[in-house]
Amino acid sequence: MELRILGAHDLESKNTHPTCLLIDGRLLIDAGGLASSLTLSQQQEIRAVLLTHHHLDHTRDLPTLGFNVILWQGQVTIYALPQTFDIIVPCLLDGRIYVDLLKNPTLVLKGAMCSQNILPTEEKPPLKLCEIEPYEKETIAGYEVLPLPVNHSVPSVGYLVTSLAGGSLFYTGDTGPGLNDCWHHINPKLIIIEATAPSRFTEELALRGHLSPQSLKEELSQFKQLKGYLPRVIVIHRALPYEQQIKEEIDQVAIELDADIGLGYEGMTISV
Repeated sequence: MELRILGAHDLESKNTHPTCLLIDGRLLIDAGGLASSLTLSQQQEIRAVLLTHHHLDHTRDLPTLGFNVILWQGQVTIYALPQTFDIIVPCLLDGRIYVDLLKNPTLVLKGAMCSQNILPTEEKPPLKLCEIEPYEKETIAGYEVLPLPVNHSVPSVGYLVTSLAGGSLFYTGDTGPGLNDCWHHINPKLIIIEATAPSRFTEELALRGHLSPQSLKEELSQFKQLKGYLPRVIVIHRALPYEQQIKEEIDQVAIELDADIGLGYEGMTISV
């Protein structure tokens, strides 16, 4: 299993993208930094998208992906909680702000230059929606996927993804403190977790459903106590203005826990 980090931040800039992970080129987790990170041919390989929750920095590029899928008349399945679809369908996908990506756009040749006009029908849409339920395993794009609820400001899940070859990773998505229930259900070889801002903001972050390096340390300590080990940990969803301070604090957490804990960056690839 190869993980590629497309977006490791909660803000967009010239060199950083919102949260987005790609597994083996075909399974996407969140879609904040998708379109600006992949070529059209790379996007054509995507078979499914797992959404953790509805916030824009995790869903923003779904309309772009859907419109691009029209080019090769394919279909990508989007998996999410029902509550997530309740928000993103009317806000992003149903044609109010862009093309209706839940219908099949039939390409019609027009005029001397044969320009393409898109006429939606009800058959094979570029994006297919599939609801998931927490704690229910599914086989998705050739992987075993287990959604687990996490503590955020809106309904959210993290995902345990396991390959046929035995590689496994757990991605929390956006989460605040209280991951102990998740820890009971997983034994991953890699954890991808958030730390949004420095530890001086720990209390405020907890109220908003996020972690600081301090609260991250507490969560990982619980995992290590429960499981007897700590896998490699990659930290993403960082607020760009605090990048250096977060790095320094995460480096200290790695020392204190005697563990392989580091920051994830755009373009980083990890074999699991």
